[in-house]
Amino acid sequence: MPKKILRLPVVLDRTGLSRSTVYLRVNEGRFPRPVSLGARAVGWIETEVEEWIARQIEVSREIRGQRTVVSPLSSR
Repeated sequence: MPKKILRLPVVLDRTGLSRSTVYLRVNEGRFPRPVSLGARAVGWIETEVEEWIARQIEVSREIRGQRTVVSPLSSR
């Protein structure tokens, strides 16, 4: 399967993150690193971004599943 490179506006749209958050997480090692496309252009490998999104969903659902939900009516 050929690899597709996504430019920043598409990455922002798919992830819901802001530009500054994407670059902050890249620097922290918490988001895929971009690849250079030229002197002033970068892009992200589509499969890496999609895998990051899938991991975020898994982590979110794991955390939600561990919470104890207390109904406000149960304390009466």
